Amino acid sequence: MPLRVTLSIVAALAGLAAALPTHAGQCAAQSSPRLAALVELYTSEGCSSCPPADRWLSALPPGGHAGAGIVPLALHVGYWDYIGWKDPYARPEFAARQRRIAALQHATFVYTPQVVLQGRDFRAWASSSAFSRAVAQINARPAGAAISLSIERLRNGVLQVEAGARVLARAHAGAAGLYLAAYQSRLLSRVRAGENEGRTLRHDFVVRDWAGPIAFGTDGRVRATRRLALPPGAAVEDSGVAAFVEDRASGEVLQALQLPACPG
Repeated sequence: MPLRVTLSIVAALAGLAAALPTHAGQCAAQSSPRLAALVELYTSEGCSSCPPADRWLSALPPGGHAGAGIVPLALHVGYWDYIGWKDPYARPEFAARQRRIAALQHATFVYTPQVVLQGRDFRAWASSSAFSRAVAQINARPAGAAISLSIERLRNGVLQVEAGARVLARAHAGAAGLYLAAYQSRLLSRVRAGENEGRTLRHDFVVRDWAGPIAFGTDGRVRATRRLALPPGAAVEDSGVAAFVEDRASGEVLQALQLPACPG
């Protein structure tokens, strides 16, 4: 598994972003001048080939806030539910996003597990060396956008998120969109039907709520406040928010940032 390799990436890329705790229950971060790598795993509990990819994503270091150049997210899709098991984490907008990415790349189908790296299909994810090289190449590039992010925990699992972003390259200004995602880790599911019947599956970086695309102004900037919901009782130490800016015309990810919710 790629844990050893990705940890070496963390050491080599220390300082890519800074997390700034404020008062209890609130925290903030700003993105680095260098590009963080957004890793989107499209997965399903109804897919027998997905658990290895889920474990692979769990081994990645959460990034954009503590020196890692990787922002991992798991987006569960429901198009395998018909096999007999309804994925409790699936949302229709995730399958819609996966289909849109496929259309931008002129692909004729979607599949699971699929890893999308910086907006592009990346089939070599199981090769730790290929993945490490790809991430290093992304991290070496200057960011195309700057992001600021703050989280305040409210009652009943709600996170109030304030985000700001600006596009650094004029070519992307007209097509840029900001996305916000609240995620949970250390989730366990006992699957009772379908292809994974009888298995207990663990998931990390699972997107539970989602906002976007949020349009930029004509000045290439955006500020947004959104309330993103986590399930009641979600542990703060297992939760957080990711933000990323995407060129909607090409699918290119211009910058990404990930911030755990602060305790207190």
